This record gives sequence, C-alpha cells and structure tokens, in this order.
Amino acid sequence: MSIRKITEYPEDVLARVGEPVTKFDDELRALCDDMFETMYDDQGVGLAAPQIGLSLRLFVMDCDGIKLIAANPEIIETSGEDAGQEGCLSLGKVPAVVTRALKAKLRAQDENGEWFEREAEGYAARAFQHETDHCDGKLFIDHLPKMRREMVIKKFRKEKKLGG
Repeated sequence: MSIRKITEYPEDVLARVGEPVTKFDDELRALCDDMFETMYDDQGVGLAAPQIGLSLRLFVMDCDGIKLIAANPEIIETSGEDAGQEGCLSLGKVPAVVTRALKAKLRAQDENGEWFEREAEGYAARAFQHETDHCDGKLFIDHLPKMRREMVIKKFRKEKKLGG
C-alpha cells in the first residue's frame, strides 16, 4: 500500500467523466487499498479515483459507519433536502455549504464486480453524492452559486499561494 498524490483543482481529470471500471482483479484491489490509505492520511471520508489522477468511475469511503468501495457508482434514488458543510481534498478542504438530498441510494459494484445497493442518510448520503459527482467530472463547487464558487476558489488559491 502507498499514499498517492492528491490531484488538485483545476486539473483536467477532475472535470472529466471517468471511464467505467471493467477489470476486477488484484490490481484494482491494490488501487483501492492505496486510495483508502491516501484518504485516511489526509483525514478524508471519501476519495474518488480522479482525485489521484485516474479517470475511473471508482471511489472509496469510510463515513458514519459505512465503509465501502464503489466502482461504476450511480445515485438511483434521492429524497429530502439537506444543506451542510462540504470540503474536498482536491480543493484544500476549503468548506462551503452545499444543498444535497438528505437520503440517497447508491448502486455500484464492489472490488469483485458484484453489484450492490446501499442507502444512506445525512453525512453518509452527502458522501455518496459528493464522490459519485467526482466520477461524473463534477466538484462540489459546481453546485454553488457563481459568486460563492469564486470565493471558494479564491480562498483555495490563496491557501495554496497560487494567487487568485
């Protein structure tokens, strides 16, 4: 297992729809181990493959008692509404309030290629949606009004000393 470098905004891979995962083998399992290690090292609760520079529809998460690997994820059902703080390892964890569904049902494949469905509410549902968005080439800031999105980007750049 090894810690991978986090890909940061505005890298192109973060804005691309990931390729489907088609091989469920030891290489994929090793990648998932690396992703968990990388996520834990950066104190995250979820990490998608695009965040380590790989254009794949794959994420790992460990949040509110739900630990899973999700290949080819899709949100198949949502209900309710919840506004809450979100941050992202690819944006230096600069937080912003994002409105998402309160409950979400995820359909995905595990590391062996077996399909599963999992329901979550609150913070874990938010993680399902956030990480699936990464697989779809979206960042949490894409859900923000333009002015708020620009403020988050400016703060991120300032913290990274990129100028803004």
